Amino acid sequence: MSEVTASFQRLVGIMDELREKCPWDRKQTVQTLRPLTIEELYELADAITDEDWKGIREELGDLLLHIVFYARIGKEQGQFTLEEVINGICDKLISRHPHIYGDVTKEEGLVAVTNEEDVKRNWERLKLKEGKKSVLGGVPLSLPATVKATRLQEKAGKVGFEWDYPEQVWDKVKEEMEELQEAISLKDPVKIEEEYGDLAFSLVNYARFLQIDAENALEKANRKFIGRFTRMEELALSKGRSLADMTLEEMDGLWDSIKKQNQRD
Repeated sequence: MSEVTASFQRLVGIMDELREKCPWDRKQTVQTLRPLTIEELYELADAITDEDWKGIREELGDLLLHIVFYARIGKEQGQFTLEEVINGICDKLISRHPHIYGDVTKEEGLVAVTNEEDVKRNWERLKLKEGKKSVLGGVPLSLPATVKATRLQEKAGKVGFEWDYPEQVWDKVKEEMEELQEAISLKDPVKIEEEYGDLAFSLVNYARFLQIDAENALEKANRKFIGRFTRMEELALSKGRSLADMTLEEMDGLWDSIKKQNQRD
């Protein structure tokens, strides 16, 4: 028995024991676990953004526990077993990698694999063969909007609905900016919201062409703002002031000094 197998079986055994003996664990359902799983996923995302490898390891363990927990409940409900979950993903990986586990030339509609884009293109076509009705199917409705926009654009691109060059995407961004300004001039709140959404969607697309994770980039900007704003509060306090008592010009002065300090650091 390998170390991985032994450690996984240990986790399964602990989960079984907790489910039988712990009042809290016995009480959980797939519905009560759902918000906790979402929280764990975001904690993992935070650790990845920070490149906190210790945190990533810990959060992966928490998510693995949730997977084992759901499988235990599924078994109790007579819906599925942990073995079926594992074998199901193994079978899916094998069927969607015919260039590794089969002969891609024998699959209608697939292309010979020479790079990662060919792999992604074949993946989407294989999913359609499995019964998915739309290329855009499988994108969760509850995904954060920026992440969802990225995934929708990626999937559409796999069938050729895609710009060729970043310059074309930037032209689209500028076009959407003009349409937003036009909506603002008309003072139409419904149209303003629509055009703002189109602009945000096109900026996400531009991020893809720049090979930037739009969600992660925005989160880093959030953290930068938090860091600078809280530092601004500290500087104001050191002068016996509060931001609420300062003018915008005074706050701008603090902000610029903090920004320059960060650039030197």
